[in-house]
Amino acid sequence: MIKGFIFDLDGVITDTAELHYKAWKNLADEMGWDFDYEINDKLRGISRMDSIKVILDHNQASLNEETLAELATKKNDIYVASLDEMTSEDYLPGAKELLTHLRTEGFNVALGSASKNAIKVLQQLNANMYFDVIGDGNSVSKSKPEPDIFLYGSEKMKLQPDECIVFEDAESGIDAAKAGGFYSVGIGPKERVGHADLRFDSMAEATLFEIKSHFKELFS
Repeated sequence: MIKGFIFDLDGVITDTAELHYKAWKNLADEMGWDFDYEINDKLRGISRMDSIKVILDHNQASLNEETLAELATKKNDIYVASLDEMTSEDYLPGAKELLTHLRTEGFNVALGSASKNAIKVLQQLNANMYFDVIGDGNSVSKSKPEPDIFLYGSEKMKLQPDECIVFEDAESGIDAAKAGGFYSVGIGPKERVGHADLRFDSMAEATLFEIKSHFKELFS
């Protein structure tokens, strides 16, 4: 039976994608690198260091690890400063309603995000009350598509993977959920998250009623 839900943060609860894009763009412009929305989309769901390597590969550039780490930190500083603009109005449509509904019905809820800034984002959204467990980029060493962040969440909730449903908007996130033995709900286009057990175009469509209807044998 389903007893817990695990949510990715960016693109599921809120959309910080534009803030990330602006921070990477700022850095890329400074370095004289080519960077646009198409490259930015390849960064969805992966860590900061992996992201900068994708940008480097695209630009056929190479830097030593120390410089890479410095640039990744610089990008993060730009991004973190922009988080101060976020408010409790910045949930994606449908996200707050679903979290509220899960609280009302007594489900366990965990965050499973690759972001090392997840706690700051939750504070800006005033969302901490919805989560029993917070797993972020500081919680595990292996990021998605490895399942470690979701396994961390289920373990802290004292649940088995097959008692949890993972919400993800990234291909690597659905891959991670599958690798860990979790049920999965994909948020976004078919070409990105079509391999999830259930897919919605947006969080607004992902109501608890719809989820229970699809996984009806897992809810009593």
